[in-house]
Amino acid sequence: MSPARRLPAAGPADVARHLAAIGFTGDPGAWAAANGQGHIALDGLDPVAVADLRRAADRVGAGVALGPMADGAALLAATPAQLDGLRSALGPGDLAAALAALPPPPTLPLDAPPPVRAGPFTLPFGRKTYVVAIVNVTPDSFSEELGRVPGVDEAAARVRQAVAEGADIVDVGAESSEARDHGGDAAAEELRRLLPVLDAVRGLGVPISVDTRRAEVADAALRAGAHIVNDVDALTGPGMAEVVARHGCPAVVMHSRPDPAYGELMADIAAYLEAAIGRAAAAGLPREQVIVDAGFGFGKTIAQDLEHTRRLGELRALGRPILHAPSRKRTIGRVLGFPDTIPERLPGTAAAIALGIAAGADLVRVHDVVDMARVARMADAIVRGWEGTER
Repeated sequence: MSPARRLPAAGPADVARHLAAIGFTGDPGAWAAANGQGHIALDGLDPVAVADLRRAADRVGAGVALGPMADGAALLAATPAQLDGLRSALGPGDLAAALAALPPPPTLPLDAPPPVRAGPFTLPFGRKTYVVAIVNVTPDSFSEELGRVPGVDEAAARVRQAVAEGADIVDVGAESSEARDHGGDAAAEELRRLLPVLDAVRGLGVPISVDTRRAEVADAALRAGAHIVNDVDALTGPGMAEVVARHGCPAVVMHSRPDPAYGELMADIAAYLEAAIGRAAAAGLPREQVIVDAGFGFGKTIAQDLEHTRRLGELRALGRPILHAPSRKRTIGRVLGFPDTIPERLPGTAAAIALGIAAGADLVRVHDVVDMARVARMADAIVRGWEGTER
């Protein structure tokens, strides 16, 4: 059977959605009202495990909802005391072991993953949300002036400005889809744009991340002074896992897929990201150096982008920092009724950033640094606690 997954605290509507996902045929509203806390998803139960679970849950007063027997999916509702009783009532076996392996429920302020080391920088989590500024050095970024590549001086000035505006990390991207699509040497073009900018901002005082999918680009960028690799392909490219392992740098791994056909959205995202963490570990990069990104706008419908933002805290089960990157994305434009223009997406980006932080994000990747740094600061004051002084 698959490991048990602890779901975040949720209202009746979210519980009803989880019930629908497993194919529960009873009254979801009544079940949610009667079983309002400590929800745990279980998959791959065989008929014997289902019978054992029902019997043990009845004994301790926990709630169980079951999907079709062929799917072996269940939703369990249990308080910490009931969960302890369940494990005892079940006795030795895979089901009890899966429940015993559950991480403790998250608390507020949010449980913090261990710090990440990025060159000379150490990034502790839990006290604040890190603002990651986007600086693109490409002619085809969806959110910049198309067809225009900023020069080295201009790009370096953008990096410095982002730091002055409140960025904690700057993420520089120079991939040319134009070179890739027309048979050119995309890696060489990417490096031609990227390396002079990295050289110009060396020693800036904040970690510099490089947004690339190519191992040779990542290797050259890290040798040129970058500290973090942000890989939208989640270390699947040839040699990428080995490069980040050799440098020991943090790696951001992002979820994506070619189509939005999911079994259970967050379970599929978590499994994909866990596999990426495994690729890093197999190459020699410690799990503690991996940051996960659920991939807002990549291989997801509008509804799935909104849902995974709401449920971002479920990725806490991976034990890794969570990066949230909805900035200016098409989903926001479509929800707000501005599918083809960028400026009108700012309020929607602010909402998605704030709610992502409330759901569990540790880092947010943004274009509009001044505004989003203020959004993050206010969200942190609410979610993580206010540490200022009263007037």
